[in-house]
Amino acid sequence: MKLTFRWYGKDDKITLDKIRQIPNMYSVVTAIYDVPVGEVWPEEKIVELKNLVESKGLKMEVIESVPVHEDIKLGLPTRDKYIEAYKENIRRLGKHGVRCICYNFMPVFDWTRTQLDKVAVDGSNSLVYYEEQLAKMNPLSGEYSLPGWDSSYTKEDLNHLFELYKTIDSEKLFDNLKYFLEQIIPVATEYDVKMAIHPDDPPWNIFGLPRIITNEQNIDRFLSLVDSEYNGLTFCTGSLGAGRNNDIVRLVDKYSKMGRIHFMHIRNIKLVDGGFEETAHSTNYGSLDIVGIIKTLVDNNFDGYVRPDHGRMIWGETGKPGYGLYDRALGVSYINGVVQAFESIKK
Repeated sequence: MKLTFRWYGKDDKITLDKIRQIPNMYSVVTAIYDVPVGEVWPEEKIVELKNLVESKGLKMEVIESVPVHEDIKLGLPTRDKYIEAYKENIRRLGKHGVRCICYNFMPVFDWTRTQLDKVAVDGSNSLVYYEEQLAKMNPLSGEYSLPGWDSSYTKEDLNHLFELYKTIDSEKLFDNLKYFLEQIIPVATEYDVKMAIHPDDPPWNIFGLPRIITNEQNIDRFLSLVDSEYNGLTFCTGSLGAGRNNDIVRLVDKYSKMGRIHFMHIRNIKLVDGGFEETAHSTNYGSLDIVGIIKTLVDNNFDGYVRPDHGRMIWGETGKPGYGLYDRALGVSYINGVVQAFESIKK
């Protein structure tokens, strides 16, 4: 498996020089962040970013993400022009060595948490989701914003989107996803780019909006929409692990054997009454069997991409919630150790 690390470009205070010092680091996971959703990424920006990454001895083989325009999710008449732009982005990225694109199909909002700095008993802080806090949040008021949400939306934009989504249930959202996949997967196949959908985070409806990449039944349905090795998963252990009925080790085994996991996000969470808390990566800190997950990947000869996902803020570090350097680097070290232990047993 190929170790990767999320990097937010030249403005990220976690520099490539720091990332390259993490043992066994292979590729960064990045994107072009200053192009509006739905537009074609300028080729010169892709080349510039790739050259910068490679000048530091790293690869740029994973993009997270090329966002899907809301008109595509809504199935509006304008979706075709945005799908054409998406296809062109796949072509340009594939031409310049990108082998995997992570994306999601969550309406309006990306990952949702209710607190970004919950202090643990050890003094670290992390992201959490508590139902009682969510019940007090009204995103339409314009008072709330999270790092995973599109900050370009105004209060008026959000209210308009919510009106449009009143006609979209899970069945219609699946229909719109199928239409999208039927258009993009042939292009991804031609340019050898694995498309890897990210599960909904958390894996249930939020603010009355439907979410569909949530459990085994829905994942099976998604994979059958276009049955191709290029139509696969970003398997996020923390996202799917928040669903109490999801047997994460078994699902990793099932989908890695099928060759449909292209990208692994590995993180741990602790399930609590009414929600979950993000924790250190180590199995004993949370509710997920991270050792079992990694063992399964090794047993199945997984050769896709892996990155440590959200980390805690530790040792006084500040920055983008969930994306500090120190705890994610510790997560990589933990993954490295578990992988090498099981690989040595196999020999």
